[in-house]
Amino acid sequence: MDPILLSIIGIIIMFVLMFLRMPISFAMFIVGYVGLILAASPKAANNVLSADLWSQFTSYSLSVIPLFILMGEVVYRTGIAEKLFYSAYTWVGHHRGGMASTTMLASAVFGSISGSNSATAATIGTMALPELNKYNYNKALSTGSIATGGTLGVIIPPSTVLIVLALQMEQSVRDLFLTSIVPGILLTILLILTIVFICWKDPNLGPAGEKTNMKERIRSLKGVIPIGILFVFVIGGLFLGWFTPTESAAFGAFGSIVLALIMRKLTWKNFKESIASTLRSSIMVWMLIVGAMVFGRFLAITRMPFDVAEWVSELAVPPVVILLAILFIFIIGGALMDAMGFLTIALPIFYPTVLALGYDPIWFAIVLCVVTSLGAITPPVGVNVFVVQGLTPTTPITTIFRGTSYFLIPYFVFIGLLILFPQIVTFIL
Repeated sequence: MDPILLSIIGIIIMFVLMFLRMPISFAMFIVGYVGLILAASPKAANNVLSADLWSQFTSYSLSVIPLFILMGEVVYRTGIAEKLFYSAYTWVGHHRGGMASTTMLASAVFGSISGSNSATAATIGTMALPELNKYNYNKALSTGSIATGGTLGVIIPPSTVLIVLALQMEQSVRDLFLTSIVPGILLTILLILTIVFICWKDPNLGPAGEKTNMKERIRSLKGVIPIGILFVFVIGGLFLGWFTPTESAAFGAFGSIVLALIMRKLTWKNFKESIASTLRSSIMVWMLIVGAMVFGRFLAITRMPFDVAEWVSELAVPPVVILLAILFIFIIGGALMDAMGFLTIALPIFYPTVLALGYDPIWFAIVLCVVTSLGAITPPVGVNVFVVQGLTPTTPITTIFRGTSYFLIPYFVFIGLLILFPQIVTFIL
């Protein structure tokens, strides 16, 4: 059978399996393994399992994932994030839309520790919803702010998505973390400005909260300092070359446990819950990586990604048009299925094309991370929307999606800025 035809049939079968509710990682693994047998030989397929899988699972860099997840889980389950929310509120809560802006700001700070969009939405949402209801915020704006704020957890380091991208694209975790900081801050500012504009046009959507004096604002920073020190030391040490990514993650996990013990927030119960949740999340990510690796080997043997890259590079259209088409595919794919799952499926297909067009791989990884985060707030999947709906069951899911739609424009504006000015990402390298 023609290799290209075989790869197309394999992709179709994989999506059929996923439509039948088979886990994405298993669908990629099965199609990749059977495809290797048909495209090469059973021996080649078994060599991938025996050699490549062993090499992948014994990789020192792979231990970054559970360690950073554990750090976020400890901070999430011990309630330390409450101090972040209170401090943010004292500074911006008294403005129109201030409580929603507080939600976005607190999400950015907590996301920089947890690295997870759903954990960020759940944690900040638990604290923010009662306050947003207290000040009679519009339901769409309040729930939309929480769901959208959660997406910052996969853009600001340490991000699980960035780690997966680094492993799949064979790029430095340190470089991806370093280059994502400025884009993460700029996107946070754009989202807050969107809230300010919405509430300026209609003050009833987000009334001002209680005003606090400067003394209380400064006092609120005391609860943020320990977490700030942990983040600066973990991420800063990585950038300055004090730690490898794995050492940085290990210190972060250890530091979060010590911090929780010092603050008397860690109990045996929430510690066990943190470990259990870390295992579940880590295994899910690992299986995605393994499935993507086997599937990617199958596509490489059929040479489909390279033939696509060669064909696309010869098209008589500007490279940016092709790039926009690829990003559109990722946006649609992320909206229809699990965003990280689609990322691991589509990256082996389109990554060679992007390289052939001459785009910087680090820049492309950050753009993909931003695009992927959109999948958490767009229908029909929208995992963050369903997390928020779980916190407020009486709020219709359509209302929350209407709230997240307010923030799609700044998201697309930001993606446009990254395309027009790639230096936003690359200047720091």
